[in-house]
Amino acid sequence: MDRRTVKLQGFCIDTFSQEEALEFAQSGQVITINPEMVVNAKKNPEFAKIIREAQLVIPDGIGVETGLRILGAKVKRIPGIEFAAKLLERSAGKPVALIGASHSVIEKTVKNLHNVNIVYYHDGFFDDPAGIIERLKEKQPAILLAAMGSPKQEEFIYNLKEILPNTLMAGVGGSFDVWAGEAERAPLILRKLGLEWLYRTVKEPKRFKRIFPALPLFILEVIIEKVTGYVYVKQR
Repeated sequence: MDRRTVKLQGFCIDTFSQEEALEFAQSGQVITINPEMVVNAKKNPEFAKIIREAQLVIPDGIGVETGLRILGAKVKRIPGIEFAAKLLERSAGKPVALIGASHSVIEKTVKNLHNVNIVYYHDGFFDDPAGIIERLKEKQPAILLAAMGSPKQEEFIYNLKEILPNTLMAGVGGSFDVWAGEAERAPLILRKLGLEWLYRTVKEPKRFKRIFPALPLFILEVIIEKVTGYVYVKQR
């Protein structure tokens, strides 16, 4: 299966359905992109490079879906947590590694994912990754999920691509908190309406500073791209 992508703010976004994305994803880095990541990448060349070199970039959330629709591309969003959950459902005994969250959250996550063959896990609070990388080299997981927030989780995975060339790796943000039972997703009706981001912001007001002004700025710059063809990139 060949990649089918569209450009959004200078980045290629895959247009697969969730089922197609799961079929396509065999190894390498999967990025579940959202507006904050796009805004960050446009002023951070190293992060932009990571996104551009990813093997799969899926639209996570209503912001990116809306941006694509403004540009005339009807691409359905694929929530990162749902994509990751399906990956684990399909792992069928394959070795899985989990990195991220707090020690208590990762412990609960591992306990709750009792049907998954988790061969290695570690919380996301470490200064020197050398020991973790050695264990990952030893275990050679088929799937690695990192929940350390962006861009830390994407940078961590990027540095593992040559070390684990046959591993499928994805950053999953706060998914471990949900799987551990420490957080809950928005009600289904809000998810279908694309309002999960609003629900999470109400539940976690600290997210407000991260989403705003990133989300309205992102939409404004997509409109400018639509009208003029110009993509603004902040020079360092």
